[in-house]
Amino acid sequence: MSFSSLKNLTPVTFYFASVVCFVLANVLKGKSLSFYYVLLVLGLIFFFIGMLKRIRTKR
Repeated sequence: MSFSSLKNLTPVTFYFASVVCFVLANVLKGKSLSFYYVLLVLGLIFFFIGMLKRIRTKR
């Protein structure tokens, strides 16, 4: 699997994806607890990827 298309995305895109994951996690918390945790972890991953891209582009 090639992740070369992720290199062209801006940090704001990853931040937005993390916010969407967090909102969906809160909406679906009562229905599926396992899906809630998956979305939380995915949101954290997107957030940290956005932070790393932001730090690397600042230099």
